Amino acid sequence: MTVAVALFTSDLRVHDQPVLRAALGAADRVVPLFVHDEGIRRAGFASPNREAFLADCLASLDAALRDRGGRLVLRTGEPAEQVCRVVQETGAREVHVAAGVSRYALRREERLRDALSAARCALHVHDAVVTALPPGRVTPSSGDHFAVFTPYFRRWREAGVREASGAPRTVRVPRVESEALPRRADVSGVSPGVAEGGEAVARKRLTAWLRDGVEAYEDRHDDLAGDGTSRLSPYLHFGCLSPAELVHRAERKGGAGADAFVRQLAWRDFHHQVLAARPAASWSDYRDRGDRWSTGREAEAAVEAWRRGRTGYPVVDAAMRQLLHEGWMHNRGRLLVASFLTKTLYADWRTGARHFLHLLVDGDLANNQLNWQWAAGTGTDTRPNRVLNPLTQAKRFDPKGTYVRRWVPELATVEGAAVHQPWRLPERERADLDYPPPVVDLAQGRDRFLRARGA
Repeated sequence: MTVAVALFTSDLRVHDQPVLRAALGAADRVVPLFVHDEGIRRAGFASPNREAFLADCLASLDAALRDRGGRLVLRTGEPAEQVCRVVQETGAREVHVAAGVSRYALRREERLRDALSAARCALHVHDAVVTALPPGRVTPSSGDHFAVFTPYFRRWREAGVREASGAPRTVRVPRVESEALPRRADVSGVSPGVAEGGEAVARKRLTAWLRDGVEAYEDRHDDLAGDGTSRLSPYLHFGCLSPAELVHRAERKGGAGADAFVRQLAWRDFHHQVLAARPAASWSDYRDRGDRWSTGREAEAAVEAWRRGRTGYPVVDAAMRQLLHEGWMHNRGRLLVASFLTKTLYADWRTGARHFLHLLVDGDLANNQLNWQWAAGTGTDTRPNRVLNPLTQAKRFDPKGTYVRRWVPELATVEGAAVHQPWRLPERERADLDYPPPVVDLAQGRDRFLRARGA
């Protein structure tokens, strides 16, 4: 009997799963293994929201494997050490794992390779599992990666995404011990509105989205109140859905909405190829603008008001409160609150990125960090000094104030356009709202930022 190990990381699914499929093709028995990585916890990336969602994902994966005659094997500790133990216990001669782009993923792969080499066990690393197109598959003639999205997207479309495969019919697992799977109920500090995780839920959401939502995506994806987004980002982050499968299913659906959705999937790949080429961009400026971010007691008070959704700008506060409640935020809201923090408050983008990573279920390092840098003007944005005005944004993307009233109940009774500028209400009405005045004047904040940038 031959044995291989399929090491699951950010690919918690059985449909279009190259790692699992390769392991099944290489051996009579396969160990579907997930290692609860203590290093991720020590590094602060194991937030309660993601731990709760992960518990759902592992339960769903285990159920899918059991439907096929197998099961998920769980271990806790350092991945290379735990994988080697499973190799020794089962006599496995191959280990299969998906490629990653973060420094942590690359170090994990290096330790795995060294440890397995000493154990005379082969390591196979598979591309295009976490992304639709592998980082580095397309490159410009003048460098190792694309720094501008539009030419990248053109080449991305020309290169073509690999065909997606179905789920295996049978998974045979050798006799090997496993720890008990974690349960969402055992995770404390979880935001009350965090969605249910797992491949089964993800596939139902995808089917419903392609049936009822994607056609209107191009027109509605920025509508804050209407929430015309797919809400699939958490499932992509944990690999419950294959990005390659999403591309093909959207293309088969066709239409302007599907094209716009595929473009967003390409943006995700774009950020992964940037981080793969520039790993330091996870915490360092991709393009240094010489910023001297605001510091001091007053600046920290403003940032804390931003975190709590108490800036005095209703659309900003609504988005931040959605994040606190759901562990998710509308994409237009993310752009708006990031611009407000980095350019109106002139606070370091890393402060915002850390807060997002603490709460977001879809807290992907490549997309979170590089989107924050895009908003701060230190990343790949070709207009690095643009400032999003929250009042203008509210008028365009929440014209009736529905989104604000949903998430800022203090303003639920405010009528008309005043919901976005409550400081203009008569003093007596303002006093009854229990809502703070603005933490900064928008014009003054914008001028401070532009002066600091020399723009």
